[in-house]
Order: sequence, then C-alpha cells, then structure tokens
Amino acid sequence: MFILTIGILVAFAGFAFSKSPLNISRYAPVLKIVGAAIILLGIISSGVRQIDAGTIGVQSLFGKVSPNVLENGLHFVNPLAEVTIFDTKTQNYTMSAQHSEGELQGDDAIRVLSADGLEVVIDLTVLYKIMPEKAPAIYKGIGSDYKDKIVRPVTRTRIRDNAVYYDAVALYSKRRDEFQNRIYQTIDKDFKGRGLILEQLLIRNINLPESVKKTIESKINAEQEAQKMEFVLQKEKQEAERKRVEARGIADYQTIIALSLTDRQLQYESIKAQKELAASPNAKIVVLGGKGNVPLILNEK
Repeated sequence: MFILTIGILVAFAGFAFSKSPLNISRYAPVLKIVGAAIILLGIISSGVRQIDAGTIGVQSLFGKVSPNVLENGLHFVNPLAEVTIFDTKTQNYTMSAQHSEGELQGDDAIRVLSADGLEVVIDLTVLYKIMPEKAPAIYKGIGSDYKDKIVRPVTRTRIRDNAVYYDAVALYSKRRDEFQNRIYQTIDKDFKGRGLILEQLLIRNINLPESVKKTIESKINAEQEAQKMEFVLQKEKQEAERKRVEARGIADYQTIIALSLTDRQLQYESIKAQKELAASPNAKIVVLGGKGNVPLILNEK
C-alpha cells in the first residue's frame, strides 16, 4: 500500500508539472510514466501475500469474510482485501498462582469450591490449537482474540462446575486423575463447538487450605506408624515361629539320641575317653567306680 501511495503522488506531480508555465513542465511526461510504473508495482505487490509455516490467512473485503483460507506459501489476493493471520500450531494458556508463570501477570489461579465447602486453588495449563478449516468461522463469529473470549472463560467455568462433585481431599489425592479426565471431556466438547481442538489439560498443582493439609499429613503419619507396627508384629511372629521350629528340632534330636544310645555304646565311649586321658600330658586325679561306672576327673589345681 505504501508503494501504491508513492506512485499516486508521483503521477499526480507529473500532471501538476504539465500545467506549470515554468521549465519543469518538461519533466511531467517522465513523472507520469514513473508514477504509472510505481502504481502498477504497488498494485502487484499489495496483491501478493506470504503465509508462513504454521499459520493460515483469512481474507475479508469490506467486512465480508471469505470461506477459503490461505495455506502456507505465496498467494495473489485482492489488493483491497485484508488478510488476518491465525496460528495453527499448538498453543498453551497457563493460569497459575505464581506471578510470573501465568498468561496474565499476578495470581491467576482458579479458585473453586469443593463438595465439602472448602476453597481449593488450582494451577492449570491448557494445550490447544485451532481447526484450520474453521478459521473463517472463528474470525467471523469470535475474532482473532479467541484466547481471551473462549479458552480462558470456558476452562475456568468448566473446572468450577465439575469441582463441586469432589471433596477437597479427593481432588488432592486419589480422585485427581478422575477429575482431570472429567473436565477434559467437558472442555473438549465446548472447544470443538467453537472450532478449537483441546490437545491436553495439565493440572499443575492443587492447593488446599492449611488446616486440611495438616489433617492429611497427620493421617499419613498415622498410617505410616500403623504400617511400621504391623511390620514389627509380623517380624516378631516370624521369630517366635523360628524358635518353635528350633525347639522342636532339638527335642527330636534328643529323642533320637536317647533311643540310639545303649550300655555297650556308653562303655565304648568311656574307654575312649580314658585312653585319651591317659595320653594327656596334664596331671589328673581319676576316681574310678563312680555312679554309672563313669570316672570322676579332678584337676590337681
């Protein structure tokens, strides 16, 4: 458009110089030719539009939106048409309590009421993209600021609508995945009706009231202590069972020994012991004829 404007000005100057009584009138034909050439170049250049990778273009002429989108590459369009660029790549929208993490500066986390009436603070990231074929309808019905008009309000509303079915502790622990899947399905349905695709819904953090956190921590500590005590009791039971098995084995051994020993066996063992005693260099006092014919050995010290 800038080149076209310059060409018009040059051509206008040529016509103005042609009517001038001064010597500059001889330059008028040249200015007219140059102006016409610049105008032609401006018309051609203003009709060429480049669409980068990952984007598409939507044409509108005097308020009328064309249903055909411009894909990647160079396109010749009406020089008077306005081309609005839409990003077709995956986009994200983060709502966080951290001042520097969210799409908006400051605390932008989602505050919801759970089924038990407690306030729960949720940090969330939405991954989405537009349907390329729906870009003209989005531009016509919503505009290019669909992020603020659709993504943000729909997400926050659906999370609040579904959080009332869960207790605060359930959202924080065992039913977190169920809650995430539920809000994904509802938001995905709303997005598709608006020409958007919900790729993923990421619950980054769920913050509970401080009193609830302390209750959960106490419960977890009690469960850990109970598990520890159960382990100790199980170990003691195993040790008692081991001792019973050991005692049973000793008793069986003694019974077997008592049944297998005879008088001749005992006499033989006594003779072996006396022979070893006689071979010992130590001085001993041996008293024979004791009870059971077992020698009584006394140390001289």
